[in-house]
Amino acid sequence: MIPNVSKALSWLEARPNILQGLRRGIERETLRITPAGELAKSPHPDSLGKALTHPWITTDFAEALLELITPVDNNIGHVLAFLRDLHRYTARHLDHELMWPLSMPCFIERQDNIKLAQYGVSNIGRFKTLYREGLKNRYGALMQTIAGIHYNFSLPIEFWQALVGINDAESGKDKISAGYFRLIRNYYRFGWVIPYLFGASPAICGSFLRGNARNLPFEKTAQGTYYLPYATSLRMSDLGYTNKSQSDLKITFNDLSTYITGLKQVIKQPSPEFTKLGICNKDGKHLQLNTNILQIENELYAPIRPKRVLIGDESPSDALLKRGIEYIEVRALDINPFTAIGIDEAQIHFLDLFLIWCVLADAPMMDEKELNCCRTNWNRVILEGRKPGQIIGVGCGESMRPLKEVGQILFDDLIRVADVLDVSGNTRYREICSQLIAMFENPELTYSGQILSPMIEQSISQYGLQLAKRYYQQLSNEPYEVITANEFTDVRHASVRKQLALEQADKISFERYLQKHAG
Repeated sequence: MIPNVSKALSWLEARPNILQGLRRGIERETLRITPAGELAKSPHPDSLGKALTHPWITTDFAEALLELITPVDNNIGHVLAFLRDLHRYTARHLDHELMWPLSMPCFIERQDNIKLAQYGVSNIGRFKTLYREGLKNRYGALMQTIAGIHYNFSLPIEFWQALVGINDAESGKDKISAGYFRLIRNYYRFGWVIPYLFGASPAICGSFLRGNARNLPFEKTAQGTYYLPYATSLRMSDLGYTNKSQSDLKITFNDLSTYITGLKQVIKQPSPEFTKLGICNKDGKHLQLNTNILQIENELYAPIRPKRVLIGDESPSDALLKRGIEYIEVRALDINPFTAIGIDEAQIHFLDLFLIWCVLADAPMMDEKELNCCRTNWNRVILEGRKPGQIIGVGCGESMRPLKEVGQILFDDLIRVADVLDVSGNTRYREICSQLIAMFENPELTYSGQILSPMIEQSISQYGLQLAKRYYQQLSNEPYEVITANEFTDVRHASVRKQLALEQADKISFERYLQKHAG
């Protein structure tokens, strides 16, 4: 059932100022590649600082998988300029290397070429690398080279004060958390709209499959590109980071207590599969942190996560239990290949509108059965979202509706939210709605619809390398906008000092550290 949001939208329209403090942060992942378009084998450049302690430029799974992180910001233009400055600085300091502009990886000849991210000799640094060793042994290194955009979003305290009648964030943490879980449930029900509009991975390089097409009916080009003609985001499929091995976790999103209970259970529950793998090999080399279903909480692959800034070495779940949800992390965005920084203003405007709609719309409690129905909807859009006449389920067990029709109903509501956010004569949010709603009438206007033809005509390797070179030229020649060269230098030097201090501060052996932190 599509929720009727008219009453909530009327309430919002009467209070246009309570959304002025929206806060956003962006994390962009990108592989470093050689000028020939192959995965870089070089270590993380010293010229970028230390990945363990740099606040803006770090690495994800692999030494070659950069992650560029903005601080939290309430100004869209400023956060995008900050992100672009990070890209400009990185482009200037890569030694004849480029940044891969697509979510699915470049040609990778052998998995051995994927070097795990290294964080120095401190206990926390070695722990982070060992966690990645576990990911490699559990799921394979190739899956971990997939890149995406993470969009961190929070609503201002004024919104929560008006909506649920709280005084401040601390005393109102339970009501705020309940509101964010309402958002998350609606995101699961309707978030397939994100890969439909912005999915940009309808094809993959044949080297990614290694002869295993997972029973998907791929078509293949002479250049070695595999694709599904109506796919939107193979990154979000079982080939990618959603990972089928976690599809049966009994974690629900109805309230904070049951969510944390479910999460803690799978962190402590042994996995028969990972128990067979073992903690160490016969030579004594560590293979994973532990044999549980999840090594640590971050191993939970989900298209959205409730989050809280951590204090000290507390776990994410303990932070949430103590202080409630602070923001949510949207993880369903592919890298946008039409911009050098992987995300553009239109996507941010849409996510603002959609996430506000999700928190306003009624969201009945969701059991495991409905969660699986939602996953079925997402998979239908991910694998064949642009198929002519595509239908979508609305509610578990209810009749199917044309995807186009559901999208248009949703945008009727989003336009009303847009008019609240468009202040001082600005009409940008409404203009974005007009642009995006056309994608339901013509699926070839979607990002995946636009990108598939050049991927087929050229090959993913050629197309991606061509974009990478173009964006390198753009970024390396543009002046900084909001971060100065001196600030970049200061932060880089500070990261070196911080890592050294961590290494010198260790008082216990790594084995004792593992006993304490590895579950």
